[in-house]
Amino acid sequence: MAAYLGRRGYEVELYERRADPREGNLVGGRSINLALSTRGIHALEQLGIADDVLQHAIPMPGRMIHDKSGELHFSPYDRDPRNRINSIGRAALNTTVIEAALRHPNVRVFFNHRCTGVDLSAAAAYLDSGTDGVTARGDAVIGVDGAFSAVRQSMQRQVPNFQYDESYLAHGYKELTIPPASDGSWRMEKNALHIWPRKSFMMIALPNPDGSFTCTLFWEFKGKRSFQTTRSDEEVRRFFTEEFPDAVPLMPTLLEDFQQNPTGSLVTIRCAPWFYQDKAALVGDAAHAVVPFYGQGMNAAFEDCVVLDECLAACPQDRERAFGDYFQRRKANADALADLAVQNFVEMRDKTASKAFRAKKKLDHWLEAVLPGIYLPLYTMVTFTRMPYAVAARRARIQDGIVYGAIGVVGLLVAVLIVRAFV
Repeated sequence: MAAYLGRRGYEVELYERRADPREGNLVGGRSINLALSTRGIHALEQLGIADDVLQHAIPMPGRMIHDKSGELHFSPYDRDPRNRINSIGRAALNTTVIEAALRHPNVRVFFNHRCTGVDLSAAAAYLDSGTDGVTARGDAVIGVDGAFSAVRQSMQRQVPNFQYDESYLAHGYKELTIPPASDGSWRMEKNALHIWPRKSFMMIALPNPDGSFTCTLFWEFKGKRSFQTTRSDEEVRRFFTEEFPDAVPLMPTLLEDFQQNPTGSLVTIRCAPWFYQDKAALVGDAAHAVVPFYGQGMNAAFEDCVVLDECLAACPQDRERAFGDYFQRRKANADALADLAVQNFVEMRDKTASKAFRAKKKLDHWLEAVLPGIYLPLYTMVTFTRMPYAVAARRARIQDGIVYGAIGVVGLLVAVLIVRAFV
C-alpha cells in the first residue's frame, strides 16, 4: 500500500510493528507460507516487482493427497498446467515489497513501532517504539495492521454504529517443519501443496526454496483427540504415527516443534464501514480477516491495494468519496471470500481424499474443456482469474445447479429405460 501511495505522489510514513526483515529479524513458529496467485501477482505487476517476488516462490500446479496408508494422489488445480499457485515465505515477500516502497523518496519506513490507537478526527496515530511514545500526524491514516488492527479498534470506539463481528473456528493451527535432505533437496514432491486430510482435521505442507517444507497442523482445540488432550511427547508421537505415518520419518524435530511453537487461532472478521470520512481507511486483514484455506488472504489484501489506488486516482480531490467507493467495491467480495474460505476448509479436510471428490474435479475440468468460456470451476474463478469473489461464488452456485440438475435428469431417464426394459 505504501508503494502504491508513494507511486501516486503522496508523502507516506509507514510504521511497522516488527523489526526490519532485511536484517534477518524473522518471527518463526506461526507463519503459514503464503500462496501467491493471479490476483496478488497482478498487484505486484503494477509495481514492477512480480518477477522479483516469483524468484523466491515455488510453483504448485496441484494438491498431493496423502492417504493414511501412505498412498499418494495428485490432483491438479486446473486443466491448464500453466495455472498454478506459488508457495512463498513471508520474509522474502516482505523484504521485496518494503524495498519497492523505499524506491520512492516520498516514502519513509519506521520499524519497531506498534500502533496503540488513532485519533480519527485528527488523523493522528499513537505509536510505541519500545523506548518512547510517538505521535504521527497526516491527512489520513491507512490501517493495514492485521486482524487485530488498532486502527479498526479505534474506529469501533469512535465511529457511531460501527458494525463488527468476529468468529473463531473450533480448530487452531501449529507450524511444524520437514527439513531438506542432506544434499539440500526436497524429501517430497516440491511442486505440490501436500495435504493429509483426516476428516475432522488435517495437515498441509508447502515447499520452500531451501529444500524444506513448512507444515501446518489444523486440529481442534478441545475434544477427545485435540491440542488440549495431546501434550506429552509420547502422546504427540503416538498421534502423528497413527495419522501421518509417512510424514513422521521426515520430521526429526517434530516433538520440539510441537512443544515449542505456539498454537494459533483461526478467525474471520467482518466489519463496516471500512473508512471514516476522509481521515481513515482499512485494508487487508484489518478490514476482512479470513481463514487461510483458500490461499486468498494475501491475494485479497493486495487486490484491496489495487482497488483503493484506482479509487484515489478517480477522485483525486475527494478522498472521502474515494474511500467510500473502495468500500462499496470490496465489501461484498470480502464477505464472499470469508464464506468460501470456511467452505474450503471442510473440502480440504473431509473431501479431498474421497474418490467422489476426485471424480467431481475431473468432471469440472472436462466441462471446462468442452464449454470454454462458459463453464469455469469455482477454484479456477477464485484463484486464476480476477473475477470479483462474489460474482465467482454466485456463478458457481448457478453452474452447480445446472450440472447436478442435468445429472439428476439423466439418472432419471436411465432408470426409466431400465424399468421399461424389464416390463
